[in-house]
Amino acid sequence: MSTGPNLVDVLDAHRFDEAALLKWLQKEIPEVGDDLQVKQFQGGQSNPTFMLTSGGNRYVLRKKPPGKTLPSAHMVEREYKVIRALSDNTDVPVPKARVLCEDSDLIGTPFYVMDFMEGRVLSHPALPDLDKAERRPVHEAAIDTMAKMHAVDVNKVGLGDFGRPEGYVARQVARWSKQYEASKTDDMPAMDNLMKWLPENLPKNDECAIAHGDYRLGNLMLHPDKPEVIAILDWELSTLGHPLADLAYYCLPYHLSSGFEGMRGVVGEDLDEIGIPTEQETIERYCKASGRDGIDDWHVFVSFSLFRLAAIVQGVYARALAGNASNSDALEVGKRASVLAEAGWSVAQKGSKGIKV
Repeated sequence: MSTGPNLVDVLDAHRFDEAALLKWLQKEIPEVGDDLQVKQFQGGQSNPTFMLTSGGNRYVLRKKPPGKTLPSAHMVEREYKVIRALSDNTDVPVPKARVLCEDSDLIGTPFYVMDFMEGRVLSHPALPDLDKAERRPVHEAAIDTMAKMHAVDVNKVGLGDFGRPEGYVARQVARWSKQYEASKTDDMPAMDNLMKWLPENLPKNDECAIAHGDYRLGNLMLHPDKPEVIAILDWELSTLGHPLADLAYYCLPYHLSSGFEGMRGVVGEDLDEIGIPTEQETIERYCKASGRDGIDDWHVFVSFSLFRLAAIVQGVYARALAGNASNSDALEVGKRASVLAEAGWSVAQKGSKGIKV
């Protein structure tokens, strides 16, 4: 697992007119020079992301995937809006957003450009690349940063219209049920069970905050030498929503086996031995940072998060079958949807009385 960017030549399916892009960038960003080198990041399954090098500076470009995409997916315009609002108005760590292009004629789809940041991205929650003493502080920094993001006053920073402030989990269940049905390739009984169970077991307490939607270590950039989060990345799924959905998503590794390739689970690991916090400790830290005395319906948030991730992964698989996925291992990734769905249904069936801290 690399801690730096995993860059490759631009995949054939994602090539675009680099000369046209350079000409446009020269008008929009003063520091851009007469040269442009383009490489593609590997590792994500969402919006194709590219490193641009010009005039001695490095930038990151994110665009929609080519071809037909699912309704309301890959909204780079929304990513740009939230990053711009946070970088201009808060101390939540995000890259500096530079410019948005909504004209599909230029390189085939809308895109935006932000500054490249030098740091580390460590995607596995067991943090095998770090010394044991560094692992807990990284997780603690991730949780504290999440709480800081959730504390932002959305109206004050111009994001009051970034989503509906109520009913997030219900809307998400409906949305991802539709997305799943649109990309379904095989029968998956656990998904059918969750699609029926979740609307009948929605969280009792509704809350509104900036919900990142994909908050995990792999979407956080750490300081090159310190256990500090210097940027939250990949805002594709962000909206106004329930903050505890982000916390549950971050805690999914505690519900997935460490022996299943690519799922980044920690079930089966000795957490004390490897030096990472338990799920209860993670929840307690978040509650302390956000002023809570506990969480009701924790099992609902966890099963919802597993359901939603299963639907996303199924979409990746369907795109791979259609030939326009943004990562070369998408076919392998897609096979994991049923494992996620079964884990989600298992959590739902066990139930929970809530968590006190």
